Amino acid sequence: MSAAGPIRVAYVINSLEGGGAAGPVPAIVRVLQGERCEVRVFALSRRNGLAAEAFDAAGVDWRVCGAGARAHLRAAAWLMGELKAFRPDLIWTSLTQATVIGLLAGKALERPVVCWQHNAFLKPVNLLLLKALRRLATLWVADSEAVAELTRRRLGLPAEAVMVWPLFQARPCAAARPWRPGETFRIGSLGRLHRNKGYDVLIEAAARLQTALPQGAPDFRIEIAGEGAERSRLEAQARRRGVRTVHLTGFQSRPQAFLAGLHAYVQPSRAEGLCIAAHEAMLAGLPVIGARVGEMSRTIEAAEAGAVIEPGDAVGLAAALAQMMADPAAAGAAGRRGAAEVQRRYAPERFEACGAAVVARIRWDAGVPIP
Repeated sequence: MSAAGPIRVAYVINSLEGGGAAGPVPAIVRVLQGERCEVRVFALSRRNGLAAEAFDAAGVDWRVCGAGARAHLRAAAWLMGELKAFRPDLIWTSLTQATVIGLLAGKALERPVVCWQHNAFLKPVNLLLLKALRRLATLWVADSEAVAELTRRRLGLPAEAVMVWPLFQARPCAAARPWRPGETFRIGSLGRLHRNKGYDVLIEAAARLQTALPQGAPDFRIEIAGEGAERSRLEAQARRRGVRTVHLTGFQSRPQAFLAGLHAYVQPSRAEGLCIAAHEAMLAGLPVIGARVGEMSRTIEAAEAGAVIEPGDAVGLAAALAQMMADPAAAGAAGRRGAAEVQRRYAPERFEACGAAVVARIRWDAGVPIP
């Protein structure tokens, strides 16, 4: 790889699933291209394919494997064939399946590998795999300070082996309109229907609120925008608990418009990295209730932008929601503080500068030895 010339980057992701780690890919590709990288994205499976439209709209060059999400050997064989044809200077991976396969491909092809870390949660077998293969990575890149700290600790990496590129940009967006007396208080969340997102906790909290809403509090409606394997289980839980206030509204192709129609945002996750959706909600001026996981709880507390609960605490979540609805004016003020903090922390210039710093490190550093 020339220190001065263009870099051909193979960006390997798990899937074309909408939201999650695939969401920031177009913005990442744009920054890499600005740093004279030629980028092609390789998705190891399609899943729901909802990211494809955004990739196409941004002009991202992408390929997808026809294998299922768990067909690891078939996906690995497909990727090796694609990489041999593309002949990258660098392999860049995101999430565990892509990282494991990408690290092995990098070793076979004698190419450096840079690995994203996005989430605070790893299955035990995935943690073992990453620890076993960690020496094959040239550099680890975390999507937030919280994930960087966790990555260094759980993989036993020296501080200089991990760089931070926060995957959020505070670009102008539609502001949410404050709640007005007589309106239904609309609470929302954006995320995959996955156990890690804690939507079962939210349904339990809603069940408690339905029977113990403070006198004078407004009627409320909770909308969970996303798709995933947990839909039928969540629907069954809501029926069993008699919850009428929670609605699974499906994938939202215009998340900012969804957020602008809310009065509050909730993210009761069991595990998170940066949590782009919660930061988007704060940018829109929404008060946010989030679990004490990942970077979002740090931002909420720094800005006093809402409330932080413990993961899995349905009682605490119900109490925080009740308090927010009991004083909508205070909730609105919290939302304004959150918007100001997010604009300060995540200016687009910082996003681009962090990406440029990572590329500069890749160009000039021969790699960080890992003990």
